[in-house]
Amino acid sequence: MPELNWQKSSFSGGPQGNCLYIAAAPDGTLRLRESDTPGVVLVTGAQALAGLLVHSRGAAQRDG
Repeated sequence: MPELNWQKSSFSGGPQGNCLYIAAAPDGTLRLRESDTPGVVLVTGAQALAGLLVHSRGAAQRDG
């Protein structure tokens, strides 16, 4: 598999330096990893990730 182009989330880099990275794989899936455990990679599709983000934003607004 070719090297992935990991991009850091614009919301990453708080006081603890924890960062979330995302990369698009050649097969069309998305890969997610955290800076503290870069060897653990989650694989998902664009629709599933979009659903998670919509749900997370809704929860954050409710918990405000």
